[in-house]
Amino acid sequence: MANRSSASATIGLVQMRCTDSREENLHRALQGIAEAAEKGAQIVCLPELFGSLYFCQKQDPALFDLAEPIPGQSSELLAQAAKKHEVVLISSLFEKRAPGLYHNTALVHGPDGGLLGMYRKMHIPDDPLFYEKYYFTPGDLGFKAIDTPFGKIGVLVCWDQWYPEAARLTALQGAQILFYPTAIGWHPAERNQFGNDQLTAWQLAQRAHALASGVYVAGVNRFGHEGDPKAGLIFWGHSFVSDPYARLIADAPHDRDACIIQQCDFGLIEETRRNWPFLRDRRIDAYGGITNRFGKP
Repeated sequence: MANRSSASATIGLVQMRCTDSREENLHRALQGIAEAAEKGAQIVCLPELFGSLYFCQKQDPALFDLAEPIPGQSSELLAQAAKKHEVVLISSLFEKRAPGLYHNTALVHGPDGGLLGMYRKMHIPDDPLFYEKYYFTPGDLGFKAIDTPFGKIGVLVCWDQWYPEAARLTALQGAQILFYPTAIGWHPAERNQFGNDQLTAWQLAQRAHALASGVYVAGVNRFGHEGDPKAGLIFWGHSFVSDPYARLIADAPHDRDACIIQQCDFGLIEETRRNWPFLRDRRIDAYGGITNRFGKP
């Protein structure tokens, strides 16, 4: 059970380049977990789908072979790593739930190696080079906050980060830190014109969630060019942490491995919510229309 008296938690974000070798990626992820733990991290988060290159750049039925059952080889290795280093570990896997049924799934293992919770990505994009609807069934576990020995956390995944509803519903269950394992990058042809604006929008959207709900937010990305050398995607790194005041308190570089270590003072959540009491002033009696697609039913 969570230690609810904890005044803070130290988190570690592992930013990494991914390759076409699952074994290499797992090895590098395990190295990152060990480094984060050695530096004092109590909760460690890996990037989205770190076990492979970002395969959703194309639609190919053979790529479903990348999926794994849970529990399975990768999840067991990650559970062992969490136990070895006595950390809470957040990892992202391509889950094979049943023949023809696949999810983009995040796992939370505790310091004893046990599974504390799992989350299946709810919002699934379908954009050029991000053809995720072909591969992933939308999540069916809902939004949740997960008790850990180092505080209560929420896990959402990549495209979820653009939706204030997801952050709010998770925060309302008591999450003190929202983690977003991510795989996001630039189309090379757009980078010069739009790259900085896209990166800024990405961070601002999540920092706004931190402020609106008075929680910490951590985004954990991969980096590097994947796919067609003349096209493909350039993943932009910049894993970061925002505090409840929406201040950017940690930001990784765009082009190399990084292990961000950040202490999250839970007392700042109370301070922020006292000064900006958005949860107090919510008009929960007036929000029924949020469940409509658009306009009135």
